[in-house]
Amino acid sequence: MPSLFLRLLLRRFALLLGSYALLRLGFYWANYAVFQEAAAGQVAWAFVYGLRFDVAGLLLLNLPFVLLSVVPSVGRSWQKLVRGVYLTLNATGIALNLIDTQYFKFIGRRTSNELFTITGDIQRQAGQLVGHYWFLLIPFGVLFGLLWYAYPMPHRAASAAVMGIGPRRWLRPGLEFVLVAGLTVLGIRGGLQLKPLRTGHAFIQSPPILGHVTLNSTFTFLKSLGYQPPERRSYFASPETLQAALAVHQPAVRPNAPRDNVVVLLVESFASEYNGIENGGQGYTPFFDSLATQGLLFRHHYANGRRSIEALPAVLAGLPSLMESPFITSNFQTDELHGLGELLGRQGYATSVFHGAQNGTMGFNTFAGITGMQQYYGLQEYPKGMQSPDYDGHWGIFDEPYLQYFARQLSQQRQPFFSTVFTLTSHEPFPVPEQYKSRFAPGQLPIHASIRYTDFALRRFFQTAARQPWYRNTLFILLADHTSQTLRPDYQNTLGSYKTPLLLFHPGRPLPAANPERITQQADVPATILDYLGVPAQGRLLSFGYSVFDTATTGRALFLSGGSYFLVHSDFVTELTADNQVRLYPYANHQLPPTPLTNPNPEKLQQYGDELKACVQFFLNGLADNSLYKQ
Repeated sequence: MPSLFLRLLLRRFALLLGSYALLRLGFYWANYAVFQEAAAGQVAWAFVYGLRFDVAGLLLLNLPFVLLSVVPSVGRSWQKLVRGVYLTLNATGIALNLIDTQYFKFIGRRTSNELFTITGDIQRQAGQLVGHYWFLLIPFGVLFGLLWYAYPMPHRAASAAVMGIGPRRWLRPGLEFVLVAGLTVLGIRGGLQLKPLRTGHAFIQSPPILGHVTLNSTFTFLKSLGYQPPERRSYFASPETLQAALAVHQPAVRPNAPRDNVVVLLVESFASEYNGIENGGQGYTPFFDSLATQGLLFRHHYANGRRSIEALPAVLAGLPSLMESPFITSNFQTDELHGLGELLGRQGYATSVFHGAQNGTMGFNTFAGITGMQQYYGLQEYPKGMQSPDYDGHWGIFDEPYLQYFARQLSQQRQPFFSTVFTLTSHEPFPVPEQYKSRFAPGQLPIHASIRYTDFALRRFFQTAARQPWYRNTLFILLADHTSQTLRPDYQNTLGSYKTPLLLFHPGRPLPAANPERITQQADVPATILDYLGVPAQGRLLSFGYSVFDTATTGRALFLSGGSYFLVHSDFVTELTADNQVRLYPYANHQLPPTPLTNPNPEKLQQYGDELKACVQFFLNGLADNSLYKQ
């Protein structure tokens, strides 16, 4: 039978869980209009899922209390001290959750450490805030009183029983301490899954907005501590001047657009440096080179980031990476975001994401859910998973068998479908299956053999896909997540380190007219797909990217490198430095001079400088205010 101390700890923690269930109910009721599209069953599941976040958040908040609770002492003074710590800590948690019942109405997400960034405002307006939201003091008093009144205290008679333990009286408390410590770590992690529980995990449900109900403000606040949010910008005083400088353009809805399937092949580290078609025939990708001659290859394409985790937000939601931390793991991951999964799902598309790595890797499964993708297929869904002979021993499933699996799975999906696959073999340590090591001999860099193998895997995929009934009415979009190891000197510069290919291929119909020499970026993919399919954005498309079929623009690319923001146009590259200096460089494909122009064109310097500043302000302030779709 558990000791008195363990029983008391469990009863006290159960009391907190009950309180948080009431707080979640209050949050849902106070913001019912936001969640009214959800069915009763979906809301019920959101409450059930919330238990996991409650355990994690409460354990984080109550670590001092848990530590004190396992001390084997029933002395009255000691137990009063433990109760005081319990009430003090949890009064803060209750207050945070009650505040969010109203604060959520303004920011559209649960509270994070932004409270520290507006401390001065809170202090100045404390009296006004209390006066306006005085009614929150009532549920606070009720819940705090409940904790005070119902807090279990040991009976006086327990003292003699505890003190009567024999010589080995410390053995049992020691074992229970180890047990409590282990369960506490497990609870804070949220389970035994690959990655610790994050706020984004709450949004893997339908509809995703119920993630705000699943979360609790204690969890989101404590998880955000230690994170330094990007500095807000104020280059433009009014929304009108900001919008004018953004150079936003969305083409009219294309009439008689096809209702085709769309498949995005996001290929790991498939940099332009490795293909032959962009390098005078000197490369490692014979299949890609041949496919590019049959499709629409954009020769001035750039990634929006340098990490895999930064590619998916750009490709699925049009969100470039303009801050040091990835969006997927940032405090902004619960901001309003409308991805291709949601937009095409509303049009009747079946939507899915495939990635052969362990479920949870880089939060891809979480982000797929946030963008409205209906299905996620990871290593867990692959036949035999890590026990499969196709497992590479490092990351997941080798590209050739995984792309064959992907082709088979597409044949089982309802048409029309939109599906994205993210390959992984051409990632360090760049493995090649044993049976192909002699066929794909190492090149001058370790990645070269892996790129050859991935190119072969792509060839096999298209061979299999060509035999499927959906093939000829499918648009294929092939691009890379980022660059990797470099050998060619002309790519060894800031611009070259983001240079990747973009290829559109359709086996059954000619593509709309487009300029292959325009500047393109990963964040153009959502606008391009919606434009091709004739799907109206209806205010749910971010302003950073353009459709590649938009003849009214010459395109652009954005990225953050070395603390500076860069904007790529077909004539100039603009840099915005950390101290807000604007510099202009002449544009040459994937080659950036080491020094800016000493006497730049003043009109272009002003125009592009304002455009870049507008993009940065729109991005950073939009994330901070959860207003990317409202500015």
